[in-house]
Amino acid sequence: MEFIIIGIITLIAMVVLAYVFGYHKKELKNIGKDAELDKLAEAYPSNIEMCKEYLKKLKNEKVKIEENDETEASLYIAVTDKISIANIQKSYTRIQTIAHECLHSIQNRKLLLFNFIFSNIYIIYFIAICVLLILKILPYKMMFLAIFLILSIIYYTVRIYLENDAMIKARYLAKEYMEEKKISSPEEIEKLVGGFDKINNVGIQCINYHFFMQIMVKTFIFVILCLLF
Repeated sequence: MEFIIIGIITLIAMVVLAYVFGYHKKELKNIGKDAELDKLAEAYPSNIEMCKEYLKKLKNEKVKIEENDETEASLYIAVTDKISIANIQKSYTRIQTIAHECLHSIQNRKLLLFNFIFSNIYIIYFIAICVLLILKILPYKMMFLAIFLILSIIYYTVRIYLENDAMIKARYLAKEYMEEKKISSPEEIEKLVGGFDKINNVGIQCINYHFFMQIMVKTFIFVILCLLF
């Protein structure tokens, strides 16, 4: 009975917070499409060159950089100290996205490595308890669920701090970079920054809900398995 109640509460939490956070993934994608702003961003250096300039500005030039046209998501890999830039050359969002990944590279090193290691442990733990549950060799189901939720709180706290910190600061770093390059007029820079603001207003809410939803989905899956096995 307790697992049924937990499952219901989990579903309610996902629905309510989706409404509260205004989770609109499609809206975020559409905001990132603007032909006028894309045209303005064409005047700026290539992704690799821009990344190098950001890192020089942040006094962290030791970071390795690569461009991967086959992916849509740029990321900073803490273990290898490398920035992987996605296929975003034609989008104005690249100016802020690259700033975002460069900012990740100067965040607290212990937090970055902890996030990488703990995230993997967290996923392995979830898979392990689900497999053991299916094999009917998992004792004290409620205890393992409680442990999972505690691990989820740790995972969420660290990951959200790192993402929000980079997302908020990226807007200001990108603006400062454009002002120093003097490629665009002040009016054009304001237009580009306005585009960044629109993305961030939706994006920060979406990313917070996205990671919360991942936890709730895993919790719901575990609860269903408890009821079935």
